[in-house]
Amino acid sequence: MRKIPLLSPLAATPFPVFAEDGLNSADTAWILTSAGLVLFMTMPGLALFYGGLVRTRNVLSVIMACFSITSLISLIWAIAGYSLALTDGGAYQAVLGGFSQLYLIGMNADRLVGNLPESVFAMYHMTFAIFAPALIVGAMVERVRFFPLLFFCAFWELLVYVPVCHWIWGNGWLAEWGVMDFAGGIVVHGSAGVAALAGALAVGPRRGFPRTPMMPHNLTMTAMGAGILWVGWHGFSAGSALMANGSAGMAMLSTHLCASSASITWIVMDWLKFGKPSVLGAMTGMVAGLGMIAAGAGFVSPFGAILIGIVAGIACFYSIQLIKQRLGIDDALDVFPVHGISGILGALLTAVFADTAFGGTGIVAEGGIFKQILIQLFGIGVTIAWSGLVSFLLFKAIDKAIGVRVTQEAESIGLDIDQHDQQGYSF
Repeated sequence: MRKIPLLSPLAATPFPVFAEDGLNSADTAWILTSAGLVLFMTMPGLALFYGGLVRTRNVLSVIMACFSITSLISLIWAIAGYSLALTDGGAYQAVLGGFSQLYLIGMNADRLVGNLPESVFAMYHMTFAIFAPALIVGAMVERVRFFPLLFFCAFWELLVYVPVCHWIWGNGWLAEWGVMDFAGGIVVHGSAGVAALAGALAVGPRRGFPRTPMMPHNLTMTAMGAGILWVGWHGFSAGSALMANGSAGMAMLSTHLCASSASITWIVMDWLKFGKPSVLGAMTGMVAGLGMIAAGAGFVSPFGAILIGIVAGIACFYSIQLIKQRLGIDDALDVFPVHGISGILGALLTAVFADTAFGGTGIVAEGGIFKQILIQLFGIGVTIAWSGLVSFLLFKAIDKAIGVRVTQEAESIGLDIDQHDQQGYSF
């Protein structure tokens, strides 16, 4: 079998990624399973989670967006995304991958990436590429037209996700600097969270925000989606080890403990502030914990993960209030305060809790925790600047060309009828 160089989420880790040569059936089986778990997070997990949070008249539009983005990004990843993100770029390797796998034209069953078939490696990364733009949808639900949203996701995938993925996971220039991101704290949650904030600012608030209450129409549906996200996330984090080994096991354990810690913390925060714990708060805290552990899942100790979860519960709890109540930004489903903030802070905390002094596997920087924090800050800053600027300009350009928002009448009757001529419920 032909073996090609490894370009992986562990490119910047302080330990070897693969210890053996040739196909490893156990590793292959685990990454196949992980790819299915991550895809399960988007469809149906994220679709149900987001769908239950919007009002009745918009539930199908959210589910349709998740389905369509899954299909669209899968094709874009196969046509160009994989090749530009995770293959050797030659002279331009620092900034972008090459063209050797456009349309996956050279892929066959005999090609290996490390111990994995290249097809499995490409499919696994495809699920990350799908999940990132799908997250962005939550910030602009209930007021954005369907096709302009798809145009945005397509361009964002190629102009933001693919370059950032290559910079960190494709042995690009941020990986060379030593930026650590085990499972997408920066690549997925940081970039998507900032894009969501840019979209909310560019599109503007929903009619009636913040005066009119816009309550979730079906928290039971949201709870089902949250449960799927929690389970599927283990493919996200433990799968990023790219092996069925102890690193995958530690990533799974740390992910679960961080999500549990963040959920309990949020429940306590709700109880202290409002007098009663809320179901939505428990689920939101769990998701915040999952986002915050992403960057360090395979690097930190279980105890470090618990501490990170506490930070996630507190930081994201107050971030929602800051974004919506203080700043008046209508990030409808709290994508930036939950995913963006958790991804950013999680990447910073990785520099601390990945250190061996806290039971972690070790940091990349030779200068210790402080230097690693500076490296992480640099990687985060670059991602925020690039994703924020490109996303905002994309929204403005698409709006000028074909219009992004639905009409006031359409917003009143709901996007299910206006955009898809169907209803989620028949009353």
